[in-house]
Amino acid sequence: MSHPVDAATPPAPPPAPPAVSARTLLPLVVPAIVVGVGCSLLFLGLSWIAERLQGVLWDDLPDALGIGGYSSLWIIVMLTLTGVLVGLVVWKAPGHAGPDPATMGLGGEEPLPLYVLPGLALAAALMLAGGPSLGPENPIIAVNVGLMFWLGRKLLPDSPGALWPNLASAATLGALFGTPVAAALLVSEALAGRPLPIKGSLWDNLFGPLLAAAAGALTTTLVASPSFDLGLPPLGRPGWADLLSAIVVACAAAALTMVAVHAFPYVHGAFGRLRHPMLMLPAGGLVLGLLGALGGHLTLFKGLEEVKEIAGDPAGRSAGAFAALALVKLVALLVAASCGFRGGRIFPAVFVGAAFGLFAHALVSGVNPSVGIAAGVLGVLLAITRSGWVSLFTAAVLVASPAIIALMCIASLPAWLLVTGQPQMQLSQDGKSLR
Repeated sequence: MSHPVDAATPPAPPPAPPAVSARTLLPLVVPAIVVGVGCSLLFLGLSWIAERLQGVLWDDLPDALGIGGYSSLWIIVMLTLTGVLVGLVVWKAPGHAGPDPATMGLGGEEPLPLYVLPGLALAAALMLAGGPSLGPENPIIAVNVGLMFWLGRKLLPDSPGALWPNLASAATLGALFGTPVAAALLVSEALAGRPLPIKGSLWDNLFGPLLAAAAGALTTTLVASPSFDLGLPPLGRPGWADLLSAIVVACAAAALTMVAVHAFPYVHGAFGRLRHPMLMLPAGGLVLGLLGALGGHLTLFKGLEEVKEIAGDPAGRSAGAFAALALVKLVALLVAASCGFRGGRIFPAVFVGAAFGLFAHALVSGVNPSVGIAAGVLGVLLAITRSGWVSLFTAAVLVASPAIIALMCIASLPAWLLVTGQPQMQLSQDGKSLR
């Protein structure tokens, strides 16, 4: 006989996940470390090649010709030439250097076939050296995921197929940022609302990716000693003015960036009507060259070194100059992501956000430059990546101040309301924005 249930009785809590023994997780240790070190070395190798080639194209060659390396003419010539070279790779390389980058995210896609990876790596290296406003993150994650998936299935054929992409993505993120924290945040965000690969807790599922990210980050740190700290003065104890500044700047930066996000499918469609990489990419390179001539050399490349230069002198430019840098870089990011260059959007987005924050500081002196930069980066990244964790992490890591984290957490909430449910800066196969 059933008994009536008291309506006021709270529902029983969901059962706790089953315990996972150390014996289940220990076999992940060696593969995670190997993948972490390997992904970091591949990232460092690609970066080294791109940097050497950049030195030849932008220093050695113009010096030999007696031309200013960052003259308007040279910028236009080099960006157009980069479009031609990348176009040749996309046209002729096996697999055409991977799918349309406008349809790719930060590493959640299926592993690419092995024969596609050399062309993708070459296209990314040429792009990084030539000056388009994209970063290395998307192509190097795709290369590492594809390569580690192939090697893992060859060496350990009985292992789960999803193991290797998860380890490689986390390892590459750790290598890119020089810390495993970003990978842990992104992996936990990706696992939210999905069946967990390991029938245990979230931390059981983070064990392998976090170890791979730590190995990748340590390898990068030992070899290259990267730093995202912009050397800004510490914030100290924030006040109400800082909170208001953070909210206003983050929301304004997100709103500005959403204009570019809404324009993304239309600009991509305009280049798509050219229908051939040897038309799309040179045309995109020419437009980027004109933008570079307008904005100057600081608006070229992925933007990490350039953002350190503008942040090093917050009072060195007028509000109009900082606004011009932010707008030119945002348009350059939009064009480079639309015309077929293989690259990611996080690093140039950081430059856009930092320039916007410095614009706010120059416009209103009461806006602390550290708060302005962090909030600007937060707003731009929320609009472009639609990832709260990566936006918060990147904004906080640029400013070495614990107080900035609380401000950014609060500022992210109204900024998130502006971007959630809106089109993303990623397209479906039919050219429509994802939501």
